Amino acid sequence: MRLLLIADTHVPRRARDLPARVWDEVAAADVVVHAGDWVVPELLDELEGRAARLVACWGNNDGPALRARLPERADSMLDGLHLTVVHETGAAAGREARMSGLYPDSDVLVFGHSHIPWDTTTQTGLRLLNPGSPTDRRRQPFCTYMTASVENGVLTRVDLHRLEK
Repeated sequence: MRLLLIADTHVPRRARDLPARVWDEVAAADVVVHAGDWVVPELLDELEGRAARLVACWGNNDGPALRARLPERADSMLDGLHLTVVHETGAAAGREARMSGLYPDSDVLVFGHSHIPWDTTTQTGLRLLNPGSPTDRRRQPFCTYMTASVENGVLTRVDLHRLEK
């Protein structure tokens, strides 16, 4: 099972649309995961129409229209893997311990908010992934997104992809 992980798209504030390469990844993915900060519901409409499956939550920049359609926390079983998606996890310091305590039954936690790519595994085995942002790099050298694979309940591969503007 192929996953596309994105967050902090901020369309249309930071970009008019997702980059073409990300739309290509949407078409290739079995599951698209979006960790919030959509800004307007039109991108949600388009992803729902184009993704084979969408697992998503709202972020702090998402207003009532998006919050009415998306949960603050999304949980999904993907080929035996328990995936959780939230927007914000707080400060980087102590993140692993906090998230292990908050999500003891999850195998993978995908989050956003910082626009900073993150890939660590906690002492309890929880994998924490932040794909960065495909549209707003902030202080990062590149805009980014992630792809991942799930096989028999195991995350078998995670790749961070850089986008040149």
